[in-house]
Amino acid sequence: MDRSNGADIDRSTTAGADFLQLDIGQAPPGGRADWLAGRLRQAIGDGRLPVGSRLPATRVLAAELRVSRGLVTEAYRRLGEDGHIAGRGRAGTVVVAAPLTAAVPSTGTAPGPSNSRSAEAGSPFTAAPGTDAFDVLRTAPARIDLSPGLPDLAAFPRAAWLRAERAVLAGLTPAAFGYTDPRGTPELRRAVADRLARYRGFRAGPDQVLITAGTAQALGLLAQALSADGIRRVAVEDPGSLGARQHLAHWGMDTPPVAVDEQGVDVAALDRCGAPAVLLTPAHQFPTGVVLGGERRRALLRWAAAGGLVIEDDYDAEHRYDRPPVPALRSMLAERVWYTGSVSKLLAPALRIGWLLVPTAHRDAVIEAKRCTDLGNAALPQLVLAHLMESGELERHSRLLRRRHRARRDAMVRAVRELLPGATVRGAAAGLHLTITFAAGFADTELAAAALARGVKAQPLSWHRQRPGEPGLVLGYAASPSSAIAEGVAQLAGALRGL
Repeated sequence: MDRSNGADIDRSTTAGADFLQLDIGQAPPGGRADWLAGRLRQAIGDGRLPVGSRLPATRVLAAELRVSRGLVTEAYRRLGEDGHIAGRGRAGTVVVAAPLTAAVPSTGTAPGPSNSRSAEAGSPFTAAPGTDAFDVLRTAPARIDLSPGLPDLAAFPRAAWLRAERAVLAGLTPAAFGYTDPRGTPELRRAVADRLARYRGFRAGPDQVLITAGTAQALGLLAQALSADGIRRVAVEDPGSLGARQHLAHWGMDTPPVAVDEQGVDVAALDRCGAPAVLLTPAHQFPTGVVLGGERRRALLRWAAAGGLVIEDDYDAEHRYDRPPVPALRSMLAERVWYTGSVSKLLAPALRIGWLLVPTAHRDAVIEAKRCTDLGNAALPQLVLAHLMESGELERHSRLLRRRHRARRDAMVRAVRELLPGATVRGAAAGLHLTITFAAGFADTELAAAALARGVKAQPLSWHRQRPGEPGLVLGYAASPSSAIAEGVAQLAGALRGL
């Protein structure tokens, strides 16, 4: 019910506000709170009021529109109940989420019957995922984000980073601000080599380390080098990372799928597929979380020794809770293994810093590709990161994250067991995400779309498959507090019941 009675202004002297060019004279009689809420909702939906923007104080907007403050308060209350705005104390009323589709201003007429499928027209799950699928999902409004692939970004060590930056800047000569080695700064290449020896079980000289703009660029560089060598097929795990598959495909690589089971990639199937190279996440397979078993490792090394090339994405290797560490494959057969890692899961993806170690036969080609791509990463962040590694700050941060991530992992496992008893949990022993699967009977894209409509982001497992399989979701827990995780899983349960 509209709590305004229409008597708060003289209709012959209606007024408007510069804010959104609101004209109260356009409001239908007896429906001004509806009209104002609709106009605000539309502005949030079409981007004129982006997330983070502040609304005028209720008394200010009421004065400009010449209406009662209660009418404006009522309109704000409705948007608050929808989850679009929230009070932030002295910061005022702030937009915190946008509707899935742009709202239509109220005309005072009753809406027709809703259609759940058409209501999902703005969903990123209505078609097969394109190369922009993650961008679309990332920018979709939601109250709770359970997307995988993020550490606890709120824990980024800002103070330590600033101290390291000041220390680095104090010692730099003018020449250090010029162009640097396209392979990366010597300081970071040395720090990475030392870290790999301490924590990943293999030694490599700094000259073997190439600094990249994350694992994504590493895949692009190796694809260019392999293509120049006549290799156009790289087998991938199934299920396996959609993003990695898309990066390889962008550079013209065919990516035949190879099945993954509880022991990791099926090496016999890899051999049968005939691809000369394979991309693997052996330490913590994405998305299932399995570790490549001992017998499979030995079989894979025999396959590589016979001429195959292994691309080892050391995904989530350092985020483990309930199992011992496993050495990197490169420690066993360096000249047949390309190795890549990054700080995206230790610090933040925004840093865009990773590393690539390449077999001798392809090293020069990869360095040339890097040189022609960007002349090398920005030097200052590399030097700061090297300082954090060498001072022990990065390891202290890693220990802090492990405690936080474990607590959030436990919260998600509890919530899934209590609220989604029909789900099977996979990959809980390590990493930053869980994969949950269900008995067949629905499309997981429908579940992800229904969850998004309830304000929760999650990735459907089918995004990461090339072949049919059981429905499921890939749920990140590291970036959300335990309370948000519990609420998010509760919303997933509600979405599942509605299918």
